[in-house]
Amino acid sequence: MGTAAGLLLGAGLLCVWWSFWPRGEPKPSAWGARARDMLTQAGMPGVSARAFVSTSIGVGIAMLVVALAITATPPIAVCFAVMAGFAPTVYVRSKARKRRTELRALWPDVVDDLASGVRAGLSLPESLIALAERGPDQLRPEFMQFARDYRASGRFTDSLDLLKARLADPVADRLVEALRLTRDVGGTDLGRLLRTLSQFLRDDLRARGELEARQSWTVNGARLAAAAPWLVLAMLSTQATTIQAYNSATGVLVLLVGAVASVIAYQAMVRLGRLPEDVRVLR
Repeated sequence: MGTAAGLLLGAGLLCVWWSFWPRGEPKPSAWGARARDMLTQAGMPGVSARAFVSTSIGVGIAMLVVALAITATPPIAVCFAVMAGFAPTVYVRSKARKRRTELRALWPDVVDDLASGVRAGLSLPESLIALAERGPDQLRPEFMQFARDYRASGRFTDSLDLLKARLADPVADRLVEALRLTRDVGGTDLGRLLRTLSQFLRDDLRARGELEARQSWTVNGARLAAAAPWLVLAMLSTQATTIQAYNSATGVLVLLVGAVASVIAYQAMVRLGRLPEDVRVLR
């Protein structure tokens, strides 16, 4: 009995001592931050970067097994397995890009509603909470969560940080930091700042829409040109002559050269045809 009491006392003292040395959260790497932003922008905030990588590897392995069973040609199977492994990344990036485009059209209205609330005499927290009811439908859940965070803690700055993390959007970063600065230092120019930001966002949206309409054919052409040779290879990979050709060293070299050429050509055309995306510099 005395031994057990001594052990419990020692464990309690150890816990008390350990509580005086809180451990900070590990800082995510640059790749981890980008992956988390991409998943959040794609509408999958609950998926971690590790789970996403594991899923991609699992898809690649599954494709490798299927391709080996169909073609019985390891070089071809490896090529399609690598493509399948990158398919989740392409899908998530596409969803994230589509959501950023949708939000880009909504932010001017959000800024206008926020400016209207400020002109009506509402405080900054009240103006943001009001967006949960009168803001765009796609953004209402985020502002509802902001309202719950603020009512639970009463800390405006911490609630803004959580809102910025949930949105993971460059425009939201600029808006949040402008509101934070106004709350910290005060000032009477918030209404003018919001009107200027709204006009800037509308001008950017108009110019970007015109350019994307003219240059979308370049990106679509790059995708078609990169996928066409591999679609032909997939259709021919079940023939005996194709299997014999690509099972040789020369066939492997042809696949490697073709893969490198496809990647370089696709990246070059996409970079030439796609407009630059905003970067989260105020993370």
